Amino acid sequence: MRIGVFCSGGDAPGMNACIRAVVRSAGSRGHQVVGIRRGYQGLLDEEFYRDGDGQPWLSLRSVSGISQRGGTILGRSRSDEFRTEAGQVKAAKILRKHGIDALIPIGGDGTFRGAIAFANHWDGKIVGCPGTIDNDLIGSDYTIGFSTAVQAAMQAVDKIRDTAESHDLMFLIDVMGRHSGYIGVHTALASAAEVVCIPETDTDIPGIVPQLKELQQRGKTSVMLVVAEGDERGGAADIQKKLHDAGCPFPMRHVILGHLQRGGSPTPEDRILASRTGDLAVRLILQGESGVMAGIVGEVDRATPFSDAVAKHREIPRSLLELLDTLSR
Repeated sequence: MRIGVFCSGGDAPGMNACIRAVVRSAGSRGHQVVGIRRGYQGLLDEEFYRDGDGQPWLSLRSVSGISQRGGTILGRSRSDEFRTEAGQVKAAKILRKHGIDALIPIGGDGTFRGAIAFANHWDGKIVGCPGTIDNDLIGSDYTIGFSTAVQAAMQAVDKIRDTAESHDLMFLIDVMGRHSGYIGVHTALASAAEVVCIPETDTDIPGIVPQLKELQQRGKTSVMLVVAEGDERGGAADIQKKLHDAGCPFPMRHVILGHLQRGGSPTPEDRILASRTGDLAVRLILQGESGVMAGIVGEVDRATPFSDAVAKHREIPRSLLELLDTLSR
């Protein structure tokens, strides 16, 4: 069997470890893996990875030493053409032309929605791996890249806190999360931030100000407030202005971490998750599964239909928000 693997959507630390697992798992079972560059658009452009000998596939040696590297050796892109029916029909013809029997897309919500639509035009097997820093997919406790993104944000907050304490400042730290507050909540807990603003909860500006005044009265001279970029009140700069107008007692600064959270060597947790899901994706394909995402739930392998994985917004556990509130007092 010939299996195609590619990365789509935003890059996530650990994607390389997942590619390695797919190649090693398939190779150990006598199957060949074709690396597709730049996601769905690369497929449409017939851009395939070539190993050191110029062959259009990923050899066992070509994935040596890549697990510790951030980003993805296959690159990634977003494709407007693939969103069209004509683009999907074209992609199916290309896969048949190159004898590719199955696909393993590594990505998130948009990647899997694309796979659902593509299945209407191609009869090969498709099993995805959860590669997104947002941790917003149903069917896996965590997604590849989430742990590293939180670590990067936490380390940044730790450094910024030094300046905040030296100058008696309140910092608003803008982290990624257009639709999900998972990075924001985990970063706030890990870095002992006092406040978090996320899309899943109403950001009560008039309610936050009395909390900040109480902290100041108790002798607090610096504060960390973590903001998910998709908060309904806006990003860190917007919330800073609203807090100022509402009478915030602390002088404020804001920092936007942005793509800093996507880069860097993946954590052990991301490398292990990527390795497990990459291997699971291959095994599911060989078992005849298709249209599912390979995930880990409670340390148990799980195959979740793409439609279920992206069907609804993944909720933030109420217990985490309550814990943050308790510890920030």
